[in-house]
Amino acid sequence: MKLLIICLVIALLVMIAKTYVFSFRFQSPQDYAGSGPQFVLTEHLSGEILSEGVVFGPTGKMTSSFTARMVGKWEGDTGTLTEEFTFSNGATQSRKWQLKLGAGNTFTATADDLDGVAQGVVSGSTVRLTYNIILPENSGGHTLQATDWLYLTANGVIINKSEMRKFGLKAAELVATMRPAD
Repeated sequence: MKLLIICLVIALLVMIAKTYVFSFRFQSPQDYAGSGPQFVLTEHLSGEILSEGVVFGPTGKMTSSFTARMVGKWEGDTGTLTEEFTFSNGATQSRKWQLKLGAGNTFTATADDLDGVAQGVVSGSTVRLTYNIILPENSGGHTLQATDWLYLTANGVIINKSEMRKFGLKAAELVATMRPAD
């Protein structure tokens, strides 16, 4: 019986370590500080952008796919990124990000479906953005804690991986590509 309890405790500790130490959300911008090519928000989130992606539910199964057209515009240190999504079930969604460059490599962002202000940091070839997103009513209307990582590749394609959590538990995950439309 003691051996069984010890094995269960070890298994639980391994699961906790995997979830909280060796996971996506424990990346740090400093991990990518020396990576290239350098992600420049005003360059790489500018003009027309095409995106394709998939959404995974809490069990890891794909629940939806989407395409999106985006348009980024900048005036000095202030920009907008307008997104128009079409999902595999025919649903559409729009979002308009208001972006503001800050000190160092930081920036902030707002959108109508956010609770508060998103905090972003650019580091090497990556961008990390954290925010609270309010889901549409037809998706439950819940507020989720989101972490987006954008990874710029050598050919200019951006790989976007996002994780959304509720009460610390993964509720959804998104993986998408973003590339210039031209």
